[in-house]
Amino acid sequence: MTDTEMDVDRNKTVLCRFMSEAGEVTGSLLDLPLNITRDKLQLICNALLQQDEILPYIFLVKDKEITGSLDNALDKDNLNTEEVLDIIYQQQAVFRVRPVTRCTSSMPGHAEAVISVRFSPNGRHLASGSGDTTVRLWDIATQTPHMTCNGHRHWVLCIAWSPDSARLASACKNGHIIIWDAESGNQVGRTLSGHKQWVTSLSWEPYHKNPDCRLLASSSKDGDIRIWDTVLGTTVRVLAGHTKSVSCVVWGGAGLIYSASQDRTVKVWRAEDGVLCRTLDGHAHWVNSLALNCDYILRIGPCNPITNPHGTGNDKLSLQKEAEKNYQTIVREAGERLVSGSDDFTLFLWHPEKEKKPIARMTGHQQLINSVQFSPDARYFASASFDKSIKLWDGRTGKFLATFRGHVQAVYMVGWSPDSRLLVSGSADSTLKVWSMKTLKLELDLPGHADEVFAVDWAPDGMRVASGGKDKVLKLWQN
Repeated sequence: MTDTEMDVDRNKTVLCRFMSEAGEVTGSLLDLPLNITRDKLQLICNALLQQDEILPYIFLVKDKEITGSLDNALDKDNLNTEEVLDIIYQQQAVFRVRPVTRCTSSMPGHAEAVISVRFSPNGRHLASGSGDTTVRLWDIATQTPHMTCNGHRHWVLCIAWSPDSARLASACKNGHIIIWDAESGNQVGRTLSGHKQWVTSLSWEPYHKNPDCRLLASSSKDGDIRIWDTVLGTTVRVLAGHTKSVSCVVWGGAGLIYSASQDRTVKVWRAEDGVLCRTLDGHAHWVNSLALNCDYILRIGPCNPITNPHGTGNDKLSLQKEAEKNYQTIVREAGERLVSGSDDFTLFLWHPEKEKKPIARMTGHQQLINSVQFSPDARYFASASFDKSIKLWDGRTGKFLATFRGHVQAVYMVGWSPDSRLLVSGSADSTLKVWSMKTLKLELDLPGHADEVFAVDWAPDGMRVASGGKDKVLKLWQN
């Protein structure tokens, strides 16, 4: 092609229209030059939406992101300039989380492997559960041990913060659940006992459903799900129906509880009376993990640790309204979406409030799927597998987007940055890795652990990542 022809090609225009993710057309048809840049599209889109301040958007054309100019994202050989081209815009988080680059502290203390680590919803506390039967609370400001919580007599398998960050629930291999006060580290109320075998996961009732944060759901190897009143220390109801061990329980924001089991099913329960609404069939082996598109919003409740750490009001009613508003922003368009990962190497994406039929079945992993997690903005979800890879999928359709390869052993867990731009993974190869959603490539390699990394969590304020594993050490990573 001659220089003159290239200039003519660059000056070509194409008829475009801006469209939201929900399919709503914004503004009228525009004749845009093929060489228009992403920055200029930002200005046009913000002008059409009449924004007071310039908000960051990503733009997709025919499922391909525009990173440089429009013509780079188009297949010019099959371009019909007489057709109207839809440019889909998606708002990104205004704040930007910087990737963690270094280990700022290694905190010994546990006498056995660290099985779980979790930041509190307000980002001010950090807790870990270990095979040494203790739960530990850590001081994030000084990066030192804060409190050791003794009470369990067997491995602490899972922990979960209440949405108001005031209490922590922990469960052990004996089937006992203990509630701890976040500030003092003391046990609150009596030990919750009722499960006949070990507890596999814990999930609190969302803040917008009850700002008192009293009810807690637990799943167990005994095949039951129990709902507890943590103040009275009693079982409110038992959800029985699974025929084998229940591996995961998630309390959704629409008044439903979801459970996954080794009986190959996912069950949907009504939280208020324990009625079984539907059973989701499809997996050919144990279902290991569940994730909801609203998990992050339910986790942080009324406070956004970055823009609004304490919520807008002081009273529970205004905080509850804030939590409800946050929840509705995620589910308004598509409702609650659930993804399940299984030992059969596949994932299913469901619309569990409404139907039994899956939206999509996702294949590609070569080994069992250990962990699935939706990004905070619900646009993506990531799956971690024993096949040493992480796969990225579209949160609305389940369409495959990318495979992240770099770990040389099984990947145990993934965690998202609060702005949904970065993903951290922990592996049996003793490393953490940070992956970029912009480049869909490895951003940073974080060696430092002396053995397998079982647990990772990205703080809700985006400032740091915590990790723990077989080497009994808790590590904090920052920029």
